[in-house]
Amino acid sequence: MYSKNDDPAAGGGRPPSTFKASGLRSRHLAAHALIAAWVVLALLAASAQHTLPVARWLAIHLFLLGAATTAIVVWSEHFAVAMLHAPLPDRRWSNARLAGVNIGVAGVLTGVWADLPVLTGAGCALLVTAITAHLVVLVRMGRGALGGRLAPIADYYRAAAAALIVGAVLGWLMATGKVGPQHYMGLKLAHVHVTLLGWIGLPVLGTLFMLWPTVLGVRMAEHTTRLARRVLVLTGGGLLTAVAGLVAGWRPAAVLGIAGYAVGVATAAQLFARTLRRRPAISAAAAWLLAAATLWLLVGVVVDLMLLAVRPLAEVGDDVESLVLVLLVGLVAQVLIGALTYLLPIVLASGPRERAALRAVLEWGWGPRLVVLNLGVAVLPLPDPVGTWGMLLVGAAGAVFLALVVRVLVRSGRGLSQDGDKAGVTRRPAVWGTAAGAVVTVLAVLVANSGGDTSDGTSAAGTAGAGAGVTRTVAVTLADMRIRPARIEVAAGTSLRLKVTNTDSQRHDLKIEDGPATPMLAKDDTRVLDLGQVTKSREAWCTLPGHRAAGMTMDIVVTGDAGDTAETSEASGHDGHTATTTTTGLDLSADFSEGWKPRDADLAPAPGRTVHKVELHAAHTTVEVAPGVKQTMWTFGGTAPGPTLHGKVGDIFEITLVNDDRGMGHGIDFHAGSLAPDRPMRTIQPGERLVYRFRAEKAGAWLYHCSTAPMLQHIGNGMYGAVVIDPPGLEKVDHEYVLVSSALYLGTPGSTAQVTKMTNGTPDAWVFNGIASQYAKRPLKMKAGERARFWVVAAGPSDGIAFHIVGTVFDTVYKEGAYLLKPDQPGGAQVLDLATAQGGFVETAFPEAGHYSFVDHDMRHAEAGAHGTVEVRD
Repeated sequence: MYSKNDDPAAGGGRPPSTFKASGLRSRHLAAHALIAAWVVLALLAASAQHTLPVARWLAIHLFLLGAATTAIVVWSEHFAVAMLHAPLPDRRWSNARLAGVNIGVAGVLTGVWADLPVLTGAGCALLVTAITAHLVVLVRMGRGALGGRLAPIADYYRAAAAALIVGAVLGWLMATGKVGPQHYMGLKLAHVHVTLLGWIGLPVLGTLFMLWPTVLGVRMAEHTTRLARRVLVLTGGGLLTAVAGLVAGWRPAAVLGIAGYAVGVATAAQLFARTLRRRPAISAAAAWLLAAATLWLLVGVVVDLMLLAVRPLAEVGDDVESLVLVLLVGLVAQVLIGALTYLLPIVLASGPRERAALRAVLEWGWGPRLVVLNLGVAVLPLPDPVGTWGMLLVGAAGAVFLALVVRVLVRSGRGLSQDGDKAGVTRRPAVWGTAAGAVVTVLAVLVANSGGDTSDGTSAAGTAGAGAGVTRTVAVTLADMRIRPARIEVAAGTSLRLKVTNTDSQRHDLKIEDGPATPMLAKDDTRVLDLGQVTKSREAWCTLPGHRAAGMTMDIVVTGDAGDTAETSEASGHDGHTATTTTTGLDLSADFSEGWKPRDADLAPAPGRTVHKVELHAAHTTVEVAPGVKQTMWTFGGTAPGPTLHGKVGDIFEITLVNDDRGMGHGIDFHAGSLAPDRPMRTIQPGERLVYRFRAEKAGAWLYHCSTAPMLQHIGNGMYGAVVIDPPGLEKVDHEYVLVSSALYLGTPGSTAQVTKMTNGTPDAWVFNGIASQYAKRPLKMKAGERARFWVVAAGPSDGIAFHIVGTVFDTVYKEGAYLLKPDQPGGAQVLDLATAQGGFVETAFPEAGHYSFVDHDMRHAEAGAHGTVEVRD
């Protein structure tokens, strides 16, 4: 099976005996037919990128996940056999794995393109299964094999397979929206790096240790094996560190990891440069192409390192996307072309004469093609029209090589058929060719037909409705993996125009269901979509894979009459008039309305008097409860929560409740008082009033709320507040704040939909002081070294809170009327945990300037509105 003459380290380019069997030639012919099919599809998609917004993504994945993956699976297995001196794996199982990879890839790409999550998941599972099986085969080859000086290079292939498994899982998480928008960019960057630098970069580097001297026709340097191990530690370890850092959003780890990877690539490149000799290479074309590919890898990794080092992770998405395109062609395409130029004649030829003839075909015009290809790569990242010319140059060079490969495959296929006839065996490479043709046909149809109408034309006008004759323009913003407004209501027959602006650092587009779409928009790009007369409700979304699933959607809802819109918020229109939208779409990254002010969280000092007389009016009030979202709330004193009452132990509170609500009764319950509830907590009808008088006998942070049933709805719609009774001897601090936590339920108060959310415990947001994310937009402000006390009351109606301030340690904790921790004690605390209706306070000092986030540490709550910031200045 193996002889010394087969050792690639010996130079001379002799064909390994493992490639001589006719069955293997058939398999390689079929595999390279599949590679050619994927490349054709990638070229088709690339040519459509100016008319189909997602075509660029599709072209990249057709090439990397289709063509490159097929090539790596086939060649890594056979190089591992040669370098480990291992027996050939069972051909049937090898074919099954290869089929699994290609079917899985087709399923992933089709599922993402057609927005079929089940197909995407099934394709991803099949791909991961096939690659895992490939990894198992590579591991088993090393057990009991004869080994050799090149055996460590098989570790590159194993590491690469593991990288693809990780990349596939990350890709599935993004494509199916399993991660929130706050994690999307980190996962996307991790996916790009582990796939491009791991699955592609590692096997390229490993193979070059063997292939480079073989192509040159020289012996391998003595210390190559030791250096290959070192390079794998640097590149593999660096990539692992970088991916972990990107997923966690920790840039220093990402920078450190890519720096290690860059050192590994530079070390390998230095070795390759020292291997050069004056004697002519066996294949000058292959040598030059491989050298250029290695240089682009080094340049790409260095540029990547600089981007990660100087820019926040959230802002490097577009630049990394351009870098991917450069490495896609400069590295991956050139390695494929260079390797195939050298290896195809060896694998497909039956003798030296045929090998020379096939190599001559593949090397036709290689000098000009090399120049054109690399010139195109150099200008690809530049703005149009230069970037477009670069794509055309790359496409031309690729198309010529593809034609040469087809010519070689056809010629070799005829020879293979003749060999089979002579041997009395029927060969069926045509079956593989038919399969490849089927893949080309099916996916080409998808590319050609699934993009929809991308023009800025009008949609078909239907029957006239209440909005007939009305033209309305709405400003739409794409940012932070959200479309805002998330919902637009229009009267039937309204002529609707959308002024779409992307303010994000990464590209987005907007596709209207059964209607027009914008092109892919860079940051600050704007396009106007004219939908014509809108007669039916429809959805709009960003077509980039995973963005729709992650939440980049918008609903256009047609109503029977312009007056049907209930609770509304306002967004600036194109023509200066107000564009009205419903409040259902909650986007915490949006801006609050003009003139909005946050609720003052400062706790006013307790009045000097011992009797506190307060009049509270119960009424329906429209409140901006989230950025750009207005909601009708049931309120005490016109706010939700109601006014905070502050006193000392022994103070008397005399509260007059006035029911100004025209539609329902209300009552009130103060937890700070101890008295029979029959009279003071009774429900009063509209126009009535009652006096609630109690003495604050005990210190604490107390809840008050509406006492009328169903209390779940009354509290859930805003009828709650806080009473703070200072403990005796309470120390003075620089700042004192009150934060009342609660859940927010959008929708018409008392409606079936809203009550269902309340009973199921599925609010739209969790908030501090009644408004989601308000203190993230308007931080609390202090100076470094100042001490602050945070009173917290959990209003519910069904959830408690785990109050935490990032970057601080509490030295004082007071909960439910008792100190759990004081400054003179050695311990510290991280969270004030309160069940529903409980209260207390914590104290801390802020040691230095910075931005300290405070959150409900139940991350569901924090990421859905229960967060804010303390801005500390010097």
